[in-house]
Amino acid sequence: MCCATLPGMSNRAPNPLRELRKLGESAWLDDINRSMLEDGSLARLINDDGIAGLTSNPSIFANSITTDARYAGPIAKLLPTVPSSVGVYEDLALRDLKDAAALLRPLYDATGGADGFVSMEVSPHLAYDTAASLAEAKRLWGRLQLPNALIKIPGTEAGLPVIRELIGAGINVNVTLLFSPERYRAVARAYMDGLSARVAQGQPVTGIASVASFFLSRIDTAVDKQLDALVSAGQPAAKSLRGKAAIASACRAYEIYEETLARPQWQSLLALGARPQRLLWASTSTKDPSYSPVKYVEELVVPDTVNTMPLETLDTYRRIGRPELRLERHIAEAADQRESFERLGVDLEAVAAQLEREGVAKFIEPFDKLQQWLEAKRKAAPRR
Repeated sequence: MCCATLPGMSNRAPNPLRELRKLGESAWLDDINRSMLEDGSLARLINDDGIAGLTSNPSIFANSITTDARYAGPIAKLLPTVPSSVGVYEDLALRDLKDAAALLRPLYDATGGADGFVSMEVSPHLAYDTAASLAEAKRLWGRLQLPNALIKIPGTEAGLPVIRELIGAGINVNVTLLFSPERYRAVARAYMDGLSARVAQGQPVTGIASVASFFLSRIDTAVDKQLDALVSAGQPAAKSLRGKAAIASACRAYEIYEETLARPQWQSLLALGARPQRLLWASTSTKDPSYSPVKYVEELVVPDTVNTMPLETLDTYRRIGRPELRLERHIAEAADQRESFERLGVDLEAVAAQLEREGVAKFIEPFDKLQQWLEAKRKAAPRR
């Protein structure tokens, strides 16, 4: 009888996703499609698993729109009235995000605007065009008209002024495609400068939100290839660093986050009600099957951060996750690992620059294919 379940008690094990929230980290979903909005599965993720936000990108929308049959009806209605394929895509994406935002709005309100966000990305073709990115971001923000929306801006050099201007205009920003801790430092500075500009204009800084999305698994994929080549070239010590680059880079980014919060400029903004720009761990699906499928969730738990996961990773973490505060434990060894990479001639900043270029290209390709697919639908549609 000692182990019997008493009336009113449950013998169900704690949900690891909900346990993350107790540790101060928010779990977001890196996916969206019409089916999950209509069949209640997104609502269940929010209610049962405590999913506190949703991210999207051109690749996610391209996959959803071209494979989910529930888009067929809306597409057929839009094609005769919307002159461009980009316009059709935008209308579909905005409808999905507005519906998702409505589901997340109670959480946004309950947390005072700390969580409950959705993200809409500007065209990936604008990643290196400051003026056009700024104009499109403002236009999309105007179309969304949601306090719990974030406009996604790639963290390229050209994106830094966009971040600063959008924050200065009171527009929430999700900075995406970050691979370099030093680029993240520049992004954090752009966020602070945008807030400071508002203060100088007599505008409030309360209620403005931003996250900085630091991509993980792609770093290990790229660096591991270099390490494998070094092992083949007769440097066996390189093998011990496989799978270490992403966590080491994330640790350095988190150190910069803490350094940023200690700056006098930030302390002044904090006193005026500003929110910190949270680090968001992205690209969290494990690419190397020899690594844990929840490696980029498990090892990065730390308060006041976000982890956005594709559905498969989220489901796996619910099943096998062991939530503990681990990231800060890695910081000391991460510094040693970064020095080891340097001694081996592995330039993490050069890798980050390469991944940024590839990341932009990886979003452009599905974005363009989706436009072609929609144009083919338009040509095949009956004439009216």
